[in-house]
Amino acid sequence: MKQLLTICLLMVAASASAQGVMKFESENHDFGNVAEGTMATYEFKFKNTGNQPVIIANVQASCGCTTPDWTKTPVLPGKMGVIRAIYSSAGRPGVFSKTVTVTSNASEPSKVLSIKGSVLTKAEIKPTLTAAQLAQSPRLVLSKSVHDFGKFEAGQQPTARFTVKNTGKSPLLLGALTSNCFCVGYKETPAPIAPGQTAIIDLLYTQRQLGAASDVVTITSNDLNGDTKLTLKASIVRDLSGSSMVKESTSAVPFK
Repeated sequence: MKQLLTICLLMVAASASAQGVMKFESENHDFGNVAEGTMATYEFKFKNTGNQPVIIANVQASCGCTTPDWTKTPVLPGKMGVIRAIYSSAGRPGVFSKTVTVTSNASEPSKVLSIKGSVLTKAEIKPTLTAAQLAQSPRLVLSKSVHDFGKFEAGQQPTARFTVKNTGKSPLLLGALTSNCFCVGYKETPAPIAPGQTAIIDLLYTQRQLGAASDVVTITSNDLNGDTKLTLKASIVRDLSGSSMVKESTSAVPFK
């Protein structure tokens, strides 16, 4: 009986020790100075030093500005896996400190990794770059700098189409759009543009202020030479139909 109890205890102990173990090369990363508009990316690599596969259930970032990605397949004992943290610096100058929390079936079921750095505007960081670093930068070139919608009704969302070419030497990443009217956005999230390649971007314009409009839009990107500006123009009216001739105010003017 005593021997049987000993065997059972040994089996329980063996079962408890049968787990995957995530051994990270580093649990913290300092990006240092980051140029505003770039997607600061770091890969936290780990090795499964346990005796069972590690399965990552989820990776949660501490803010919406950080996008995580990770190895989706089971990481077998002795093999490597990756947790990728991507920080979007567009429109976020200043110091940042963020975390990503990894949930898995490993011996430590919840693991917190951290990233930090300081986002500098392109005007601040450009003087610190060498000629070689600037030469390796992507370069954003627009097919045109002005788009005139002509006349349209308030409430409509016309689309302006632009061709973007990357004449630089590294992939071009388009970031946030900024304007004083807060009325411009991407129709679809733009994908990275490889060196020498072009892409079409469609911008939605939701200006509702009646009258002539001219809105300057800034496209942030990882082009270290500076952000790019374009202008959207339009004449917004209340009604394009023929009845607008008798609607000079908010109430209709009756015929006599």
